[in-house]
Amino acid sequence: MIILSIIFWIVTISFAAGVVAALTDIFGGKSENHKPYGPYERFVKRGLDAFLATGALIVLSPVLLVTAILVRVKLGSPVLFTQDRPGKDEKVFKLYKFRSMTEARDEKGQLLPDDQRLPRFGQKLRSTSLDELPELINIIKGDMAVVGPRPLLVRYLPRYNEHQARRHEVRPGFTGLAQVHGRNAISWEDKFDWDVKYIDNITFRGDMRITIDTVKTVFKHEGISSNTSVSMEEFMGAEENA
Repeated sequence: MIILSIIFWIVTISFAAGVVAALTDIFGGKSENHKPYGPYERFVKRGLDAFLATGALIVLSPVLLVTAILVRVKLGSPVLFTQDRPGKDEKVFKLYKFRSMTEARDEKGQLLPDDQRLPRFGQKLRSTSLDELPELINIIKGDMAVVGPRPLLVRYLPRYNEHQARRHEVRPGFTGLAQVHGRNAISWEDKFDWDVKYIDNITFRGDMRITIDTVKTVFKHEGISSNTSVSMEEFMGAEENA
């Protein structure tokens, strides 16, 4: 009975969060730059995202707590890494992640390169995607979606061409089509092409497939790094990369 009661309250709280999110999006979330692909994107996706993220945050709270403690012990404070990222319609929001790098600096006080600040513990966090779990908060807040183009850096905004800039027509995602087709191991151009392809074909079936493929990718530890970086090299712009 206790287990059933817990499940009931998790579902109830998550459902309430989903309904509020859906109604808020329907009556106030229209974008001038993007026409929803269909009823799922227009009426269901935002509510479903909030429902799933709320439920996952509650169920995974012990995992988040243990991870936070380990980050504090292994890497010190702060436990959370926050950074400005552009979201839907290029609106900037605070992205939350678990910290995976140290603050190691050289004799001049400058931060060392990423590969020298990423310890084995941080590599484990990234390979299992545990560092991404705080983004559930961003999904509940409406900054992000479960599936969508990954949120990149604010300084990339003026470097996009018209085609690449379309990735900001929708909310950025916890995972996306590019993440299940190579993640950080593919070129920027390929990544942006996958993003735009997703934006033009947002369906429930597609989101479910991407979610399932993401789980497979995480367990296989695929595409965590590019060929030249521990994450992904800097995007310098379409012409420069060509």
